[in-house]
Amino acid sequence: MNTSDVTRKKNSENEIQDHPDNQNNVERQEQKIKYPKSVFFIVTNEFCERFSFYGMRTILALYLSDMLKYNEDTATMIYHVFICFVYFFPLLGAIISDSWLGKYRTIFYVSVIYAIGQLILSASATPPFGLPARELSMIGLLLIALGTGGIKPCVSAFGGDQFILPQQERQLAMFFSLFYFSINTGSLISTLLTPVIRDTKCFEDNCFSLAFLIPAILMIVSIVIFVSGKRMYKIVEPMGNLILKVSKCICRAICNKVKSKERKCDHWLDHADDTYEKKLIEDIKAALRVLKLFVPLPIFWALYDQQGSQWTFQATRMDGQIGSFMLLPDQLQAVNPLLIIIFIPIFETCIYPVFAKIHIINTPLKKLVVGGFLASVAFIVAGLVELELEKTYPKLPSEGFAQIRIFNTLNCPVTLTMTEQNIEIKSLSMWADLEVKAQKGSVALPYTANFTACNYKGYTNLAPEVSGKLTAVEANATSWVITPLGLQYHYEDYVDKPAKGKPTVRGLIYLAPQVNGNSTLRFVYGELNQTVLSITVNSSIFAHSELKQFDKPDTYDVYLDDHLLKKGVPFKLGGAYTVVGNYMPTLENKITGEIITVTQPNSLHMAYMLPQYIIITMAEVMFSITGLQFAFTQAPESMKSLLQAGWLLSVAFGNLIVVIVKGSRPFERQVYEIFLYAGLMAVVISIFAVMTIFYKYVEISNEEVSDEAIALEEKKGNVNSAYKEDEK
Repeated sequence: MNTSDVTRKKNSENEIQDHPDNQNNVERQEQKIKYPKSVFFIVTNEFCERFSFYGMRTILALYLSDMLKYNEDTATMIYHVFICFVYFFPLLGAIISDSWLGKYRTIFYVSVIYAIGQLILSASATPPFGLPARELSMIGLLLIALGTGGIKPCVSAFGGDQFILPQQERQLAMFFSLFYFSINTGSLISTLLTPVIRDTKCFEDNCFSLAFLIPAILMIVSIVIFVSGKRMYKIVEPMGNLILKVSKCICRAICNKVKSKERKCDHWLDHADDTYEKKLIEDIKAALRVLKLFVPLPIFWALYDQQGSQWTFQATRMDGQIGSFMLLPDQLQAVNPLLIIIFIPIFETCIYPVFAKIHIINTPLKKLVVGGFLASVAFIVAGLVELELEKTYPKLPSEGFAQIRIFNTLNCPVTLTMTEQNIEIKSLSMWADLEVKAQKGSVALPYTANFTACNYKGYTNLAPEVSGKLTAVEANATSWVITPLGLQYHYEDYVDKPAKGKPTVRGLIYLAPQVNGNSTLRFVYGELNQTVLSITVNSSIFAHSELKQFDKPDTYDVYLDDHLLKKGVPFKLGGAYTVVGNYMPTLENKITGEIITVTQPNSLHMAYMLPQYIIITMAEVMFSITGLQFAFTQAPESMKSLLQAGWLLSVAFGNLIVVIVKGSRPFERQVYEIFLYAGLMAVVISIFAVMTIFYKYVEISNEEVSDEAIALEEKKGNVNSAYKEDEK
């Protein structure tokens, strides 16, 4: 705005004060300007888009690990690279919108790209299509990042364009409240719903294809809704991109400084005054003073965005049973948007006013500092939870050692003499040695098995004593099986927590030669008498079955064909189970069996993660919302979009930090990495706190008003004295 505009505004204000009748005219004018109906299309569009994005993002980490078979570290890196792109592409979207297409066309075109990316991701997760899942998934994620990132700087600004300022300032504030509510509502609903869809069974154990398809459909719906309102929209043509202009000014200053070393200026940017006007240079100086404070802030986002990656993986190793309801690991992320909706009014109406009265945490920068420290505390709590969780982890085979498990399928005890110790393996049970020294690849362990007790149970074909050797392989878990044929059969066992968290089971059932054909282990849900899982047992040769996974943890009755082996057996999250037994028609108890827990189920409840979610959400309220406000109010009027872009870039760089740390793999134990983030956050925010001491707040000016409002003043001869500080 030039000087004459400002003067005209001030004169108009004085005129209002001198002529009270004009105030009545303004009030009547405000009543005549109707609330733009077009914004309801924009708000609904934003709800659908946020539902689409958060629904996809909620299950993304598990999709990368469970469906695409990446390990947790690699899945975490891919997840955070994706988020990094999501917050980098807003720069591209802003440049395209301001310099070329305008907001409406930019939103439309990149939304189409967005929807295509969602459809590709859904197709890649559909096994019958036989598509290269990994390659197509990466293409889909790139298009989604381009889409959501490209529209991020445009949608809210496009909504603001629908209002006449300053006359509709209050209506604009209402729009932004509604806009923010739609974001959190879409996020909350999709975060709760999408994991449930993912957990259903369609083509494989999980239904990622449908879980991705629904967000894709919502994105298509959002495009239809957005386009439907075109006739009502006020479309502002692109006016040139400020980011490009600022970049050129900075480059000009650097070039001139290098070329003319003799010239001395108060500030290095003053070297660009041969091409650019002084006001632009001064505004850039002010913007750089704020951007300098942003340098330490990416570490906050490195912590915050791990809710969707490391914290979700942490939840897969915990128990989510709440009465008859099972909380899924990725559903836990819904705690964040729910708490956001609860905390914002509490902080605004209670906590901040109290702190302001006692002059503590009463400035934006102080809130940022406290928010940063809270994020550090949240990760300390997460680390303490991980320490408790480690106590529940199974002991896995490692270098220099092997593991041996011996399962007894007989309904009688067997005494084993091995490595100068006598071991009694009870009937239908398991014995294990988890630290067998095997430093040369493998080790042979001589044994003698005494079957004397079995003769009294009718196993007349067993020799009283059998000798042989067991082989233990370094860094492997080998399971050996006692059958009426002796101790001959073995297989490599899987003893870690199930990859998807759901309980797994395998069968070790000996069928006597008299049994004709195969038998079937059935796991029946009692109330419905419905077989939820079946395992075929081969009678021709004794063999272990493959590990089978339950669709959901619950209590089941276990049958061999139509014979009940065990009633009401709980199969819990994280547990690995083996059904041992035998079918011997010649014995009195011809069918016997027992369920053995090989890997203990998750015992630590997900409720232990609630404190870290509560603290990180408090940190978000104090850090994220305050940071946006600080960036907006402290920037010169012409630099507000630049500061918003800088804020979004800090999120991108934060996710890049996670990729670098995870890629370097500094620790074997996850808990050390968690505490590393907590320490980094504390150190960086301490440096930031020192930086804030030297920052001088910019006094907010009310002297600028939109050109459209000035034109309206001239046409109507009236103004609203409550000028807006910005157009958001």
